[in-house]
Amino acid sequence: MWNPDKFMETLYKRSAAARKKQTELGREERKSLLKERLRAALLPFEEMRAPLNPILLERTEYDDHVRERVEIGTVTGLRMPVYVLIPKESSRPWELPGKLPGMLALHGHGYGSREVAGVAPDGTMSATKGGHNRFALELARQGHIVAAPEMIGFGDRRLLRDTVPGKERSSCNSLTGQLLMHGMSIAGLRVYEAIRTLDYLAMRAEADPRAIGCMGFSGGGLLAAYAAAIDERIKAAVLCGFTSTYKGSILSINHCIDNYIPGVLEYAELPDWIGLIAPRPLFVESGENDPIFPAGSVREAVEILRNIYRDEGAEHRLQSDIFPGAHEVSGRNVYPWLRSTWQSLEKEL
Repeated sequence: MWNPDKFMETLYKRSAAARKKQTELGREERKSLLKERLRAALLPFEEMRAPLNPILLERTEYDDHVRERVEIGTVTGLRMPVYVLIPKESSRPWELPGKLPGMLALHGHGYGSREVAGVAPDGTMSATKGGHNRFALELARQGHIVAAPEMIGFGDRRLLRDTVPGKERSSCNSLTGQLLMHGMSIAGLRVYEAIRTLDYLAMRAEADPRAIGCMGFSGGGLLAAYAAAIDERIKAAVLCGFTSTYKGSILSINHCIDNYIPGVLEYAELPDWIGLIAPRPLFVESGENDPIFPAGSVREAVEILRNIYRDEGAEHRLQSDIFPGAHEVSGRNVYPWLRSTWQSLEKEL
Protein backbone atom coordinates (compact mmCIF):
# COMPACT_ATOMS: atom_id res chain seq x y z
CA MET A 1 0.00 0.00 0.00
CA TRP A 2 1.19 3.48 -0.81
CA ASN A 3 -0.95 5.24 1.77
CA PRO A 4 1.04 7.06 4.51
CA ASP A 5 -1.08 5.77 7.42
CA LYS A 6 1.52 3.33 8.72
CA PHE A 7 4.26 5.92 8.36
CA MET A 8 2.32 8.40 10.48
CA GLU A 9 1.73 5.69 13.07
CA THR A 10 5.47 5.01 13.11
CA LEU A 11 6.16 8.69 13.76
CA TYR A 12 3.68 8.71 16.64
CA LYS A 13 5.30 5.63 18.19
CA ARG A 14 8.73 7.20 17.84
CA SER A 15 7.62 10.34 19.64
CA ALA A 16 5.92 8.17 22.28
CA ALA A 17 9.27 6.51 22.95
CA ALA A 18 10.88 9.92 23.40
CA ARG A 19 8.11 10.94 25.81
CA LYS A 20 8.51 7.73 27.80
CA LYS A 21 12.14 8.58 28.60
CA GLN A 22 10.93 11.71 30.40
CA THR A 23 9.04 9.60 32.91
CA GLU A 24 12.43 8.86 34.44
CA LEU A 25 12.57 12.48 35.58
CA GLY A 26 11.14 13.54 38.91
CA ARG A 27 7.65 15.07 38.87
CA GLU A 28 8.79 18.65 39.49
CA GLU A 29 11.74 18.34 37.12
CA ARG A 30 9.52 17.07 34.30
CA LYS A 31 6.91 19.72 35.00
CA SER A 32 9.54 22.45 34.80
CA LEU A 33 10.89 21.00 31.55
CA LEU A 34 7.45 20.85 29.95
CA LYS A 35 6.62 24.43 30.91
CA GLU A 36 9.92 25.59 29.46
CA ARG A 37 9.28 23.69 26.20
CA LEU A 38 5.70 24.93 25.94
CA ARG A 39 6.75 28.54 26.34
CA ALA A 40 9.48 28.04 23.73
CA ALA A 41 7.01 26.47 21.29
CA LEU A 42 4.27 29.06 21.73
CA LEU A 43 5.73 32.36 22.83
CA PRO A 44 8.44 33.77 20.57
CA PHE A 45 6.21 36.85 20.61
CA GLU A 46 7.40 38.16 23.99
CA GLU A 47 10.21 40.09 22.31
CA MET A 48 7.53 41.86 20.22
CA ARG A 49 5.47 42.89 23.25
CA ALA A 50 3.60 46.18 22.73
CA PRO A 51 2.12 48.52 25.37
CA LEU A 52 -1.53 47.84 26.13
CA ASN A 53 -2.58 51.49 25.73
CA PRO A 54 -6.29 50.62 26.14
CA ILE A 55 -8.87 52.71 24.28
CA LEU A 56 -12.59 52.56 25.05
CA LEU A 57 -14.47 52.17 21.77
CA GLU A 58 -18.06 51.82 22.98
CA ARG A 59 -20.10 51.33 26.12
CA THR A 60 -23.66 49.99 26.20
CA GLU A 61 -25.85 49.49 29.26
CA TYR A 62 -28.37 46.66 29.60
CA ASP A 63 -30.66 45.68 32.44
CA ASP A 64 -28.22 43.22 33.99
CA HIS A 65 -24.79 44.16 32.63
CA VAL A 66 -22.66 46.78 30.95
CA ARG A 67 -20.86 45.88 27.74
CA GLU A 68 -17.74 47.74 26.72
CA ARG A 69 -15.57 47.25 23.70
CA VAL A 70 -11.96 48.13 24.36
CA GLU A 71 -8.95 48.10 22.05
CA ILE A 72 -5.56 47.02 23.41
CA GLY A 73 -2.07 46.51 22.02
CA THR A 74 -0.66 42.99 22.01
CA VAL A 75 2.49 42.76 19.88
CA THR A 76 4.19 45.33 17.70
CA GLY A 77 1.86 46.15 14.83
CA LEU A 78 -1.22 44.45 16.28
CA ARG A 79 -4.12 45.82 18.28
CA MET A 80 -7.07 43.74 19.40
CA PRO A 81 -10.69 44.53 20.32
CA VAL A 82 -11.95 43.01 23.56
CA TYR A 83 -15.50 42.87 24.87
CA VAL A 84 -15.64 43.58 28.59
CA LEU A 85 -18.84 42.51 30.33
CA ILE A 86 -19.52 43.94 33.79
CA PRO A 87 -22.46 42.67 35.86
CA LYS A 88 -24.80 45.21 37.41
CA GLU A 89 -26.49 43.01 39.95
CA SER A 90 -25.73 39.38 40.52
CA SER A 91 -25.43 36.66 43.07
CA ARG A 92 -21.81 37.48 43.73
CA PRO A 93 -19.35 34.57 44.03
CA TRP A 94 -16.75 36.93 45.54
CA GLU A 95 -17.43 38.96 48.64
CA LEU A 96 -14.61 41.49 48.69
CA PRO A 97 -16.14 45.00 48.48
CA GLY A 98 -15.83 46.53 45.04
CA LYS A 99 -14.08 43.54 43.53
CA LEU A 100 -15.21 40.76 41.23
CA PRO A 101 -13.55 37.56 40.06
CA GLY A 102 -12.43 37.94 36.46
CA MET A 103 -12.77 35.51 33.58
CA LEU A 104 -11.14 35.32 30.16
CA ALA A 105 -13.76 34.08 27.67
CA LEU A 106 -12.00 32.57 24.67
CA HIS A 107 -14.09 31.82 21.61
CA GLY A 108 -13.52 29.13 19.02
CA HIS A 109 -14.44 28.99 15.33
CA GLY A 110 -17.37 31.15 14.37
CA TYR A 111 -17.84 34.88 13.95
CA GLY A 112 -15.59 35.92 16.81
CA SER A 113 -16.00 37.47 20.24
CA ARG A 114 -19.50 38.70 19.46
CA GLU A 115 -20.64 35.09 19.57
CA VAL A 116 -19.66 34.55 23.22
CA ALA A 117 -20.86 38.01 24.30
CA GLY A 118 -24.42 37.47 23.09
CA VAL A 119 -24.04 39.80 20.11
CA ALA A 120 -25.21 38.98 16.59
CA PRO A 121 -22.84 39.48 13.63
CA ASP A 122 -24.54 42.80 12.85
CA GLY A 123 -23.92 44.13 16.37
CA THR A 124 -27.44 43.70 17.76
CA MET A 125 -28.25 41.46 20.71
CA SER A 126 -28.36 37.86 19.49
CA ALA A 127 -31.61 35.93 19.69
CA THR A 128 -29.87 32.55 19.40
CA LYS A 129 -27.31 30.89 21.68
CA GLY A 130 -25.38 28.84 19.12
CA GLY A 131 -22.69 26.34 20.02
CA HIS A 132 -20.88 28.84 22.24
CA ASN A 133 -24.09 29.26 24.26
CA ARG A 134 -23.17 32.94 24.89
CA PHE A 135 -20.96 31.78 27.74
CA ALA A 136 -19.21 35.14 28.27
CA LEU A 137 -22.58 36.77 28.86
CA GLU A 138 -23.58 33.98 31.23
CA LEU A 139 -20.31 34.35 33.16
CA ALA A 140 -21.11 38.04 33.64
CA ARG A 141 -24.61 37.20 34.82
CA GLN A 142 -22.98 34.85 37.32
CA GLY A 143 -21.07 37.77 38.82
CA HIS A 144 -17.76 37.90 36.93
CA ILE A 145 -16.12 40.73 35.07
CA VAL A 146 -15.42 39.08 31.74
CA ALA A 147 -12.93 39.89 28.99
CA ALA A 148 -13.64 38.30 25.62
CA PRO A 149 -10.89 39.07 23.08
CA GLU A 150 -11.35 38.87 19.31
CA MET A 151 -8.80 36.21 18.42
CA ILE A 152 -6.72 36.85 15.33
CA GLY A 153 -8.13 35.24 12.19
CA PHE A 154 -11.79 35.65 13.14
CA GLY A 155 -14.44 38.37 12.97
CA ASP A 156 -12.92 41.81 12.64
CA ARG A 157 -9.37 40.41 12.70
CA ARG A 158 -9.32 38.50 9.43
CA LEU A 159 -7.04 39.22 6.51
CA LEU A 160 -8.72 41.68 4.15
CA ARG A 161 -8.90 39.08 1.38
CA ASP A 162 -11.01 36.88 3.65
CA THR A 163 -13.62 39.61 4.19
CA VAL A 164 -14.62 39.99 0.52
CA PRO A 165 -18.42 39.48 0.23
CA GLY A 166 -19.17 36.04 -1.17
CA LYS A 167 -15.67 34.81 -0.28
CA GLU A 168 -15.79 35.33 3.47
CA ARG A 169 -13.98 32.80 5.66
CA SER A 170 -11.69 32.63 8.65
CA SER A 171 -8.02 33.45 8.08
CA CYS A 172 -6.74 30.42 10.00
CA ASN A 173 -5.11 28.68 7.05
CA SER A 174 -3.50 31.77 5.54
CA LEU A 175 -2.19 33.09 8.84
CA THR A 176 -0.92 29.68 9.94
CA GLY A 177 1.04 29.21 6.72
CA GLN A 178 2.60 32.66 6.88
CA LEU A 179 3.51 32.38 10.56
CA LEU A 180 5.12 28.97 10.00
CA MET A 181 7.40 30.62 7.44
CA HIS A 182 8.63 32.81 10.30
CA GLY A 183 9.03 29.91 12.71
CA MET A 184 5.86 30.83 14.60
CA SER A 185 2.38 29.34 15.07
CA ILE A 186 -1.07 30.87 15.09
CA ALA A 187 -1.81 28.94 18.29
CA GLY A 188 1.17 30.67 19.90
CA LEU A 189 0.09 34.13 18.75
CA ARG A 190 -3.43 33.55 20.04
CA VAL A 191 -2.18 32.25 23.38
CA TYR A 192 0.08 35.27 23.73
CA GLU A 193 -2.80 37.62 22.96
CA ALA A 194 -4.94 35.80 25.53
CA ILE A 195 -2.19 36.44 28.09
CA ARG A 196 -2.10 40.12 27.11
CA THR A 197 -5.87 40.21 27.66
CA LEU A 198 -5.18 38.82 31.13
CA ASP A 199 -2.71 41.68 31.67
CA TYR A 200 -5.48 44.12 30.82
CA LEU A 201 -8.16 42.39 32.89
CA ALA A 202 -5.88 42.36 35.95
CA MET A 203 -5.61 46.16 35.62
CA ARG A 204 -9.34 46.76 35.76
CA ALA A 205 -10.53 48.41 38.98
CA GLU A 206 -13.52 46.03 39.13
CA ALA A 207 -11.39 42.87 39.03
CA ASP A 208 -9.55 41.14 41.84
CA PRO A 209 -6.27 40.04 40.20
CA ARG A 210 -5.98 37.22 42.74
CA ALA A 211 -9.14 35.60 41.34
CA ILE A 212 -8.93 35.38 37.57
CA GLY A 213 -9.90 32.31 35.58
CA CYS A 214 -10.40 31.36 31.96
CA MET A 215 -13.02 29.51 29.96
CA GLY A 216 -12.67 28.46 26.35
CA PHE A 217 -14.66 26.45 23.85
CA SER A 218 -13.20 24.31 21.04
CA GLY A 219 -10.31 26.32 19.59
CA GLY A 220 -10.80 28.64 22.55
CA GLY A 221 -10.40 25.60 24.79
CA LEU A 222 -6.97 25.08 23.25
CA LEU A 223 -6.08 28.68 24.11
CA ALA A 224 -7.46 28.40 27.64
CA ALA A 225 -5.54 25.17 28.24
CA TYR A 226 -2.17 26.45 27.06
CA ALA A 227 -2.56 29.92 28.58
CA ALA A 228 -3.44 28.42 31.97
CA ALA A 229 -0.56 25.96 31.71
CA ILE A 230 1.89 28.82 31.11
CA ASP A 231 0.48 31.63 33.26
CA GLU A 232 -0.17 30.82 36.92
CA ARG A 233 -2.10 34.05 37.42
CA ILE A 234 -4.98 31.98 36.02
CA LYS A 235 -6.39 30.43 39.17
CA ALA A 236 -9.08 28.23 37.58
CA ALA A 237 -9.66 26.92 34.06
CA VAL A 238 -12.73 25.61 32.24
CA LEU A 239 -12.14 23.69 29.01
CA CYS A 240 -15.21 23.00 26.87
CA GLY A 241 -15.24 20.81 23.78
CA PHE A 242 -11.47 20.40 23.57
CA THR A 243 -9.89 18.11 26.17
CA SER A 244 -8.84 14.85 24.54
CA THR A 245 -5.65 13.20 23.34
CA TYR A 246 -3.81 14.20 20.19
CA LYS A 247 -4.05 10.57 19.09
CA GLY A 248 -7.80 10.38 19.66
CA SER A 249 -8.79 13.66 18.05
CA ILE A 250 -6.27 16.08 16.58
CA LEU A 251 -4.40 13.35 14.68
CA SER A 252 -7.37 11.19 13.74
CA ILE A 253 -9.85 13.74 12.39
CA ASN A 254 -9.57 16.60 9.88
CA HIS A 255 -9.22 19.60 12.19
CA CYS A 256 -8.42 23.21 11.37
CA ILE A 257 -4.68 23.72 10.92
CA ASP A 258 -4.65 26.12 13.89
CA ASN A 259 -4.70 23.11 16.25
CA TYR A 260 -1.23 21.94 15.25
CA ILE A 261 1.93 23.09 17.01
CA PRO A 262 5.32 21.96 15.70
CA GLY A 263 7.30 19.66 17.98
CA VAL A 264 4.89 19.24 20.90
CA LEU A 265 4.53 15.47 20.52
CA GLU A 266 8.22 14.99 21.19
CA TYR A 267 7.63 16.08 24.79
CA ALA A 268 4.05 15.34 25.82
CA GLU A 269 0.62 14.17 24.78
CA LEU A 270 -2.20 16.70 25.14
CA PRO A 271 -3.38 15.64 28.64
CA ASP A 272 0.17 16.08 29.93
CA TRP A 273 0.29 19.63 28.61
CA ILE A 274 -3.10 20.35 30.18
CA GLY A 275 -1.86 18.71 33.37
CA LEU A 276 0.57 21.60 33.84
CA ILE A 277 -2.44 23.47 35.22
CA ALA A 278 -2.38 21.21 38.29
CA PRO A 279 -2.81 21.71 41.20
CA ARG A 280 -5.00 24.68 40.23
CA PRO A 281 -8.74 23.97 39.75
CA LEU A 282 -9.73 22.56 36.36
CA PHE A 283 -13.13 21.71 34.91
CA VAL A 284 -13.45 19.65 31.73
CA GLU A 285 -16.74 19.68 29.82
CA SER A 286 -17.59 17.87 26.59
CA GLY A 287 -20.58 16.53 24.69
CA GLU A 288 -21.23 12.78 24.59
CA ASN A 289 -21.88 13.05 20.85
CA ASP A 290 -19.15 15.53 19.93
CA PRO A 291 -17.95 14.32 16.51
CA ILE A 292 -14.55 16.05 16.58
CA PHE A 293 -13.56 15.51 20.21
CA PRO A 294 -14.93 11.97 20.72
CA ALA A 295 -16.17 11.10 24.20
CA GLY A 296 -13.88 8.08 24.42
CA SER A 297 -10.82 10.26 23.90
CA VAL A 298 -12.17 12.80 26.40
CA ARG A 299 -12.59 10.10 29.05
CA GLU A 300 -9.07 8.81 28.38
CA ALA A 301 -7.67 12.32 28.78
CA VAL A 302 -9.64 12.93 31.98
CA GLU A 303 -8.26 9.73 33.48
CA ILE A 304 -4.70 10.81 32.70
CA LEU A 305 -5.45 14.20 34.22
CA ARG A 306 -6.92 12.53 37.28
CA ASN A 307 -3.65 10.69 37.83
CA ILE A 308 -1.70 13.94 37.45
CA TYR A 309 -3.94 15.72 39.95
CA ARG A 310 -3.72 12.78 42.31
CA ASP A 311 0.06 12.97 42.20
CA GLU A 312 -0.22 16.67 43.04
CA GLY A 313 -2.49 15.90 46.01
CA ALA A 314 -5.26 17.88 44.32
CA GLU A 315 -7.65 15.32 42.84
CA HIS A 316 -10.60 17.19 44.39
CA ARG A 317 -9.74 20.21 42.20
CA LEU A 318 -10.41 18.34 38.95
CA GLN A 319 -14.01 17.98 37.82
CA SER A 320 -15.54 16.84 34.54
CA ASP A 321 -18.92 16.61 32.87
CA ILE A 322 -19.68 14.67 29.70
CA PHE A 323 -23.18 15.89 28.98
CA PRO A 324 -25.83 14.74 26.46
CA GLY A 325 -24.97 16.93 23.49
CA ALA A 326 -22.61 17.50 20.59
CA HIS A 327 -19.86 20.07 19.95
CA GLU A 328 -21.23 22.85 22.14
CA VAL A 329 -21.07 24.52 25.52
CA SER A 330 -23.46 23.23 28.15
CA GLY A 331 -22.38 24.99 31.33
CA ARG A 332 -24.86 23.06 33.44
CA ASN A 333 -22.21 22.16 36.05
CA VAL A 334 -19.59 24.75 35.15
CA TYR A 335 -21.16 27.79 36.77
CA PRO A 336 -21.89 26.17 40.16
CA TRP A 337 -18.35 24.77 40.13
CA LEU A 338 -16.87 28.24 39.50
CA ARG A 339 -18.88 29.70 42.37
CA SER A 340 -17.64 26.99 44.71
CA THR A 341 -14.07 27.44 43.45
CA TRP A 342 -14.04 31.17 44.11
CA GLN A 343 -15.58 30.71 47.53
CA SER A 344 -12.88 28.20 48.44
CA LEU A 345 -10.15 30.49 47.14
CA GLU A 346 -11.54 33.42 49.09
CA LYS A 347 -11.17 31.45 52.33
CA GLU A 348 -7.52 30.78 51.53
CA LEU A 349 -6.64 34.46 50.97
